[in-house]
Amino acid sequence: MRLHPFASCAVAAAAALGAGLVTVASPAGAAGMPGTAGSGFVTPLTHNQKLASTVPANGDVNPYGVAVVPDSHGRLVAGDVLVSNFNNAPTASAHSGQQGRGTTLVQVSPDGRQTLFAHIPNGTAPGGVGLTTALVVLRSGWVVVGSLPTTDGSSATMSGGALIVLDAGGHVRETITGHGIDGPWDATALDNGASADLFVSNVLNGITHGQPASTTKGDVVRLALDLGGGMPQVRSSTVVADGLSVHTDPNALVVGPTGVALTPDGTLFVADTVNSRIARIQDAVTRTSPVDAGAAATTVASGSPLNGPLGLALAPNGDLLTVNGADNNLVELTPGGAHVATRDLDPKDQPGGALFGLAATAHPRTVDYVNDDSNTLNILH
Repeated sequence: MRLHPFASCAVAAAAALGAGLVTVASPAGAAGMPGTAGSGFVTPLTHNQKLASTVPANGDVNPYGVAVVPDSHGRLVAGDVLVSNFNNAPTASAHSGQQGRGTTLVQVSPDGRQTLFAHIPNGTAPGGVGLTTALVVLRSGWVVVGSLPTTDGSSATMSGGALIVLDAGGHVRETITGHGIDGPWDATALDNGASADLFVSNVLNGITHGQPASTTKGDVVRLALDLGGGMPQVRSSTVVADGLSVHTDPNALVVGPTGVALTPDGTLFVADTVNSRIARIQDAVTRTSPVDAGAAATTVASGSPLNGPLGLALAPNGDLLTVNGADNNLVELTPGGAHVATRDLDPKDQPGGALFGLAATAHPRTVDYVNDDSNTLNILH
C-alpha cells in the first residue's frame, strides 16, 4: 500500500509483547533530533538496517503487522519477529498486489533468517483473508491476527473480517467474528498468561461496500479472552473508545485509527491517523462504557511532529513510539505528549507511505519495523 504524503494519510500498526504487555514495535546512521538532550529510547540508537525480506514464496507483499515472540512454543522462538502481509503477489494488472488479499505470516530470526510461519487459506474467514497490523503473540503461544479482506483490492469490496487464531505451529485453530469486530486494523493486549485483554481498533463501523466514504465511527473494542482451556474463548467484549475518524482512499484502501498501545496502569493510547493526533483512554482495562476518543479532551499530542501516525508502541522506558504515514519519521513522545525525538527511517525514499507496524525491545535495545516500499523487516539499534 502506498500512502500519499499529506497529513490525513493512513493505515496500520502492530504490536509486540514484553513483560506481560503487548507493546507495539533500517538504512544506517540517520541522525536523531532529540527534544530533550540525551533523553529517550531512540536517541542512542545509531544503526539502521535491513534485517530480512518479508516476501514469502507465494509473493505476498505490503508488510503490516509486527510482533516479537515473547516465549518459545512449537515453531515460535522467543526473540523472533512475526510479520503479516496485507497484499497478495504483484501482477501485470496490479503492480503492488491487491490490498486486503495477503494471506501469509513470516517469521524472522534475530540473525535475519526468514521462514514461512503460516499461509492462511482464503476460506478461513468471512469474505476471505487480508491480514492487517492487528497482530499479537501471547505468552501461551497463541497468535492472533486481524483480517480485513477485499475481493479485488478496492474499498468497494471490503468486508468486516475477523480475528484469526493460530497455534504455535502456525495452524489456524479458530476464527473470531462478532464481539464488536468490524475491520480489525491493529491490536495490543494485556497478557496475564491464563487470560488476556485484547484491544482491537476497528475501521469499518458504519461503512458498507466502501460507503459512506467517511465517518467518525472508528472504535476500539476490548475482548476478554480465557486462555485456560483448549482454545482461547471470548468471555466478554466492551467498546472502550469510539468517535474516531475514518475515510476510504483509493491508494490506502481505508484510513482510520491504527496503532494502539497499553501502559502498565491500564491507560490505552490510540493513533488517530486521519487527524494526526494521539488520544488517551484512561482505565481501558476496567471501563464499562466508551470514551469519545475523537474529543479534544482525550488529545495527548496533535500536529507536528505527528503526520498521519500509524503504528504505535510503548517503549521499554515508558515513552510512546509511532511512525508517520506521511513522512516516514519515527517519533518518540512522553506519555504526556512531550516530543523527545524524531528519526527519518527511510531518508533515501520520497516522504510517506513506507512504514506500518513496529515493535520495541529492551534486551537488545532495538526498534523493529516494516518498510512496505522495500518489503523488508528493518532494525534500528
